[in-house]
Amino acid sequence: MRKLTAALGAAVVLAIAAAPALAQSNDSQAVTAAAEKLRVAMVDPDQATLSGLVADSLSYGHSGGRIDTKASFIGDLLDKKSDFVSINITEQSVNVSGDVAVIRHTLAGETLDSGKSGNVLLKVLQVWQKQGGHWKLIARQAVKAAA
Repeated sequence: MRKLTAALGAAVVLAIAAAPALAQSNDSQAVTAAAEKLRVAMVDPDQATLSGLVADSLSYGHSGGRIDTKASFIGDLLDKKSDFVSINITEQSVNVSGDVAVIRHTLAGETLDSGKSGNVLLKVLQVWQKQGGHWKLIARQAVKAAA
């Protein structure tokens, strides 16, 4: 009986110790999925999808220094002022701390901004926050990457 009690006690301790890691793993997967939905929505913009993925307080920094709000970020995508033909994400890392996640990646994209074709290679930092059970982008900053 003592062995059974000890084994059950050990199992409970392990489960309690593993719970934060499992929660972080689930959060990491969920925020990664949200970031992927954002990538897709930036190539094929949809008002409802974009609005659901970005926070009302969004601060979206471009590599050229321009800062967008939620309204201007979504508006420029819908109006094709900022038009991504394709976005390829590599070298992505995700770090979750409580209800905040930091994602870093390299973005290679083809653009057709206001009808003018181009290519971008950027290093991107995204900050996501869990709001009402959903991950929302609250900040993004890009810098031009060395080719």
